[in-house]
Amino acid sequence: MVARQLVSVVDDDESVRESLPDLLREFGFTVETFASAEEFLASESVAQTRCLLLDIAMPGMSGPALQVELARQRRSIPIVFITANADENLRPQLLESGAVDCLFKPFTESALLAAVTLALRAA
Repeated sequence: MVARQLVSVVDDDESVRESLPDLLREFGFTVETFASAEEFLASESVAQTRCLLLDIAMPGMSGPALQVELARQRRSIPIVFITANADENLRPQLLESGAVDCLFKPFTESALLAAVTLALRAA
């Protein structure tokens, strides 16, 4: 595994922003967290992010809307969507629009590591 690559987590759920970074750091990644898509877009981390763990439903700009905005800006950051919405119809739509994976909360550590590793290979 390639270590020290920046994984950015964008999720309005504070518990996710607190727990995921610890786990990702254990896997050897550098991690930044953001409470909103707008906060991520305004940060300097956009240019350094090699994998984006992105919640689908957030106040303000949604995860899919951020994906569209990043494409508009010609920024190709591999995205792994994370969601509490267990609608299985969502996954194929997100993958078709370019996401690397879509994990349904709660997901396992191994599923997270596999998705992030796949995203980093796509970077």
